[in-house]
Amino acid sequence: MSLNRAVAVAMADGPDAGLAMANELADELDGYHLFHAARADLLRRLDRREEASAAYGRAIELTTNPLERAFLERRLREV
Repeated sequence: MSLNRAVAVAMADGPDAGLAMANELADELDGYHLFHAARADLLRRLDRREEASAAYGRAIELTTNPLERAFLERRLREV
């Protein structure tokens, strides 16, 4: 299973389904900023704002790209 598949499932079947799949990848992808960014977006869509904030924070910690960091920081402020 891949993160891309989890995102596709979320688009087709809803954020709950995608989040469940993404969570199964946590051990494998914990150090990957886009894993946390994807989880944050799904959590935001589920109105689980505290968890979304934590996931955005982790993604921000891991990213090295300034444009991605700015985008994630803006999303964090929105939740």
